[in-house]
Amino acid sequence: MVIKKYYTISEVSEVLDKNKETIRRWDRDGKLNAVREPMSNYRVYKKSDLEVFPEFQRLFNSDEQSNAVKPLKNYSVLELFAGAGGLAIGLEKAGLNCAALNEIDKWACQTLRNNRPKWKVLEGDVRNHSFNEYKNNVNVVTGGFPCQAFSYAGKKLGLNDARGTLFYEFARVVKEVQPDICIGENVRGLLSHDKGKTLEGMISILDEIGYRVVSPVKVLKAIHYKVPQKRERLILVGVRKDLVQEYEYPKPFSKIYNLEDALKKGSLFSVDVPHSEGAKYPDHKKKVLDLVPPKGYWRDLPLDIQKDYMQKSFYLGGGKTGMARRIGWDEPSLTLTCSPAQKQTERCHPDETRPFTVREYARIQTFPDKWEFSGSISQQYKQIGNAVPVNLAKEIGYSIIRFLNDVYKQASE
Repeated sequence: MVIKKYYTISEVSEVLDKNKETIRRWDRDGKLNAVREPMSNYRVYKKSDLEVFPEFQRLFNSDEQSNAVKPLKNYSVLELFAGAGGLAIGLEKAGLNCAALNEIDKWACQTLRNNRPKWKVLEGDVRNHSFNEYKNNVNVVTGGFPCQAFSYAGKKLGLNDARGTLFYEFARVVKEVQPDICIGENVRGLLSHDKGKTLEGMISILDEIGYRVVSPVKVLKAIHYKVPQKRERLILVGVRKDLVQEYEYPKPFSKIYNLEDALKKGSLFSVDVPHSEGAKYPDHKKKVLDLVPPKGYWRDLPLDIQKDYMQKSFYLGGGKTGMARRIGWDEPSLTLTCSPAQKQTERCHPDETRPFTVREYARIQTFPDKWEFSGSISQQYKQIGNAVPVNLAKEIGYSIIRFLNDVYKQASE
């Protein structure tokens, strides 16, 4: 985003990751003060008034230094819950080598094999796999385990207290393999899951098996890492306790990419998005979404249609800004779901009344155009929607390499 004297409500909304209603409320409450832009007479916000926000401080003061760093030797990764490869591709782009990947979904496994025949894909339930052959042979264990509550046993959780959950399997593999560093990724909701006890338990378990968790645990916003999507991923980092090196999260970028950057030729992709198949809205939904303007949502519909479409949700609190939502070309996409036409979480194309196609979905997740997905259209959407954005994964990869370089240099001295 270009640094300038005035910013529109859309731009403020993007940088602060707040919806426009929140910005307008702050305006009414005096937290922000909109003015008339001298040339256009539009209501805008002065740069000087926005400097109180850390997000804008980073934008104004950033020199956009790259996170890129070259590995000093061959570093390898064992990935659990690998899905269709979003995290794996990003780590590969950063310069990390894939030792093996485990995934239970057969279509995701087929996707991995088709695109990377040389990768070792361990298909099946992680519970049925032993990883002892990788002990002291891989530098990194990664995994996007689901968020599941634990049964508490006393004040401090041990590994066995998490038995039956997939985090237990993640921790079991880390204990078996003894990598230098382990990276768990999850949804933002893990921070507050079971009033924070679930995350507290995970940290306790990693501590028990010999890994100190980097504090604070951070939620990385994909829009700050060259991803045209308002997606957030919690990154849980554990460093083996015998290592003195400190891990640092990747530095965010100030430039925010939008939907046009994702789907059209430009600085993010060298060609327009390839044509592909995609889901369709049923006729009744299409008639409603035909009435929604770009960057609009259900509140932009006539009142009678709002009530009919939203049903009971119309009378509940909250903005529900993802419902009957048409994305604009000049904004990042909302977080993609596993089903683009599912009820009341629409991500409608700006110009055409339809969901994004498979290749458009993949672009928004920053997958390479050559990365082909296996299975039915619905299976492909599921794989893409569940993935870690490739560009976010690449920046995380650079941060891992920087850490491992420090470990290697220390060992060489």
